Amino acid sequence: MLQTASLNGFIRTILIILLVYYGLKILIRLFGPYLIRYMSKKVQQRFGGQFQYQQQQQTPNNRQKEGETVIDKMPNTNKTSNKNVGEYIDYEEID
Repeated sequence: MLQTASLNGFIRTILIILLVYYGLKILIRLFGPYLIRYMSKKVQQRFGGQFQYQQQQQTPNNRQKEGETVIDKMPNTNKTSNKNVGEYIDYEEID
């Protein structure tokens, strides 16, 4: 059975869409600041927890003086060159 759209149903659908749109807009204005405050507190707790974890990892014996450079991992020095690659040719640019 084929149904045709009526003007009354179309206007009703448009009104429902507008009601939902404006209703969500009003709810976001009312509850938006609370939601943002909640999210910012959670982020602050997460970063604060990471900072405290890092502070606990560093014992007083492990702390370095200000300006001191510390290398935790030495680079791998077992690099060998491949002699079978070819010969290096030095060149000059000619103007």
